[in-house]
Amino acid sequence: MALRLCRGCAGRFTRPCVISSKSVSGRGKNDSLSGKRWFSVLSRSPVGHGHRMSVDTPISQQFRRSMFIQTQDTPNPNSLKFLPGQDVLGEMRTLDCPNIEAAGASTLAKMLFKIEGVKSVFLGPDFLTITRTTEDLEWTLIKPHVFATVMDFFASGLPVVSENAFSGSAAEADYGDDTETVQMILELLDTRIRPTVQEDGGDIEFVAFTGGVVQLRMQGSCSNCPSSTATLKHGIQNMLQFYVPEVESVEEVTTEVDEVNDQEYQKMEKKLEELRQKSHDNKENT
Repeated sequence: MALRLCRGCAGRFTRPCVISSKSVSGRGKNDSLSGKRWFSVLSRSPVGHGHRMSVDTPISQQFRRSMFIQTQDTPNPNSLKFLPGQDVLGEMRTLDCPNIEAAGASTLAKMLFKIEGVKSVFLGPDFLTITRTTEDLEWTLIKPHVFATVMDFFASGLPVVSENAFSGSAAEADYGDDTETVQMILELLDTRIRPTVQEDGGDIEFVAFTGGVVQLRMQGSCSNCPSSTATLKHGIQNMLQFYVPEVESVEEVTTEVDEVNDQEYQKMEKKLEELRQKSHDNKENT
């Protein structure tokens, strides 16, 4: 039985027994059939709902003819999901790069950070999510650069991540003493929750289970999303408690990197506001 769940993060997991993948119909006002915006990739002239990008070599030209990139809105207004029409990491793998320092294992992520206005990059199984620095920066200024970067990278044939990109990631999680309960939690996360969250360009990472509390880290579009708290408490927590009585609550945890990024972001927002106010005052004085 398929169930079309609500648009936002919150309301997705109200009935755990009927969770399923949802349609994206109606998300994009430019495409009445799928709700996604399509981009073909041959020249810079507008075609349909997208743009065709210029090419340089016969090899890249042949590759780009067969590559179509879609964009999809997320519940986070500062994050946009890009679907290149082929695997990015594959096999339910994800890589969260909140800053360029965390992108060392991915050449693609490092290239995307060179684009002005990119705050963070999240790589998923068959998509990537870009989070912009501020809402004042229009997506129309960022998207063409992302399209060109993604197409050039995949045309190069380079691996998205290095071979040791995921080594040691599982060891960071704290399974505690109750490994049986943790295995049940992990299975629910992987089979019922993560696929749905990834459809919105994000992911959740299990951190620890201690004292009846499940600690999770929000990634991609879920990080700093206005709906993330509702997703945790009214969605993920309800589902885990329904299937695993040992779960008392679910909490979000952040890393020191996340905290530093938030502090820097707030400083930048404050500086931009001061510049806007100064510009406004100058106009009034003249």
